[in-house]
Amino acid sequence: MSDIPQERRVLTAIPGPKSVELQARRTAAVAAGVGSTLPVFTARAGGGIIEDVDGNRLIDFGSGIAVTSVGASAEAVVRRASAQLADFTHTCFMVTPYEGYVEVCERLAELTPGDHAKKSALFNSGAEAVENAVKIARAYTKRTAVVVFDHGYHGRTNLTMALTAKNMPYKQGFGPFAPEVYRVPVAYGYRWPTGPENAGAEASAQAIDEITKQIGAENVAAIIIEPVLGEGGFIEPAKGFLPAIARFAKDNGIVFVADEIQSGFCRTGQWFACEDEGIVPDLITTAKGIAGGLPLSAVTGRAEIMDAAHSGGLGGTYGGNPVACAGALGAIETMRELDLNARARRIEEVMKGRLEEMRAKLPNGAVIGDVRGRGAMIAIELVKPGTKDPDAAATAALAKACHAEGLLVLTCGTYGNVLRFLPPLVIGEDLLNEGLDILERAFATL
Repeated sequence: MSDIPQERRVLTAIPGPKSVELQARRTAAVAAGVGSTLPVFTARAGGGIIEDVDGNRLIDFGSGIAVTSVGASAEAVVRRASAQLADFTHTCFMVTPYEGYVEVCERLAELTPGDHAKKSALFNSGAEAVENAVKIARAYTKRTAVVVFDHGYHGRTNLTMALTAKNMPYKQGFGPFAPEVYRVPVAYGYRWPTGPENAGAEASAQAIDEITKQIGAENVAAIIIEPVLGEGGFIEPAKGFLPAIARFAKDNGIVFVADEIQSGFCRTGQWFACEDEGIVPDLITTAKGIAGGLPLSAVTGRAEIMDAAHSGGLGGTYGGNPVACAGALGAIETMRELDLNARARRIEEVMKGRLEEMRAKLPNGAVIGDVRGRGAMIAIELVKPGTKDPDAAATAALAKACHAEGLLVLTCGTYGNVLRFLPPLVIGEDLLNEGLDILERAFATL
C-alpha cells in the first residue's frame, strides 16, 4: 500500500493553487460534459487518504464511487498488476486467451450467490456488463422486454440510459433511447405513502400487477434491479420486496438480474448485497470494487443462461484486460485476507451510530429525514425541517463545507438531496471518526 501518512492535512484553500492551475488546463482541453465533484487534482492516494498536488490530504469518503474498496494503492493489487504489466499488457482474450481471465471467472463462480454451475464473461465498465446481461437474457428467453425500477441507475450507454430512471444529468438531450424498456415502482420505504412497514408488500404487488397487465410476463426477458439502489439515493428496498420480485421472475421464466456494480465486493458487509434476503440471482453484474481501480466488469450467472449467446456474440477488444484481471485477483486476495466484510460491518456500526446521534441532538436535526444503508454504503437524506420535501440546496452546502475542511463526500439521489458515504473498507477508525466530526461541524453551520 502507498506510504501516505493516514492523517488529514489542509495546507491551502481547497482547491489549492496548483489544482486551480491544472483546472484551467483541464477546462481548455477536456470536454465540458465530463464533470468533477471537487476540482482537486490527485498526486497519490491510499488507505483512507487522497493527497493532492498542493500537499493537502483529504479524508476519502468516496472511494472513487465505491471502486477503491481495498484502497487506491493496495499492495496485492499493485504487486499482481505490476507483474502482469511486465509480462504483457494485451493480446485480446478473443484472439489468444490467458489464465488471468479464466481465474477471475473461477473466483466469481465461487463468490457469487448460489451453488449452481456458473460461468462469466468479462468487460470494461458497469454499463457494458448491464448491456451484455440484457443481450444474454434476450438470447436465452427469446423475449425482448426489460423491466427496471423507479430510482434505478444502470449506466450511460444508449441502452443503459434507457434503463436508468433519472433524467438529469444522465439522459437529458441524448435520446432517443432503446425501446422495450419498462419502469415499475420500487419499495422506497422512507417515501412510501403508507409507510415503510407496508412498502415491501405493496410495492411488489403494484410492480407485479403493472408487469402482468401492461407488458405481459410472457414478453419479459429480464428484470434488473440494484439490491441497494445507488445513484437513486442508496435506497434499500423494504424487506420482502426483492424476494417477491425474484419469485415472480422465477415463476414466469424471466431472468432475474442483480445489478451489484456499486453494492458488490464487501461494500455492504457481505460479498454481494442480494445475499441479505437470500436472493440467488440468475445473472449478477459487477464492476467498481472488483479490481482495485482498474477497469473491469463482469456478468456472472447460471451456466445454461450464460451459454445462450452464440460464439462471438459476447466480447470486446479490451474486455477482461490481463492487467485488470491481475488487479482483480489482488483485490479479492485483499478482501479475503483482511476480512473486508467484517470491516464494512464495523464501518456501518460507527457511521450509523454517529449519524443517528447527529440527527437526535442537532437543533436542525430535523433536516436529516432518513439514515440508511448497509456496511460502508451509508447515506442521509436531507429534507426541509418538518416535511419530507427534498432539500438539495442544504445537501450541496453540506458537501461544500466538508470539502473545504478536507473531507471528500459525494451526493446522489433522484432529488439531489442525499449525502452518500463510501469510505474505503481499509480506512482507519480514527479517520472515519474525524470525517464524521467534520460533518457534524458542517451541520452546526448549516
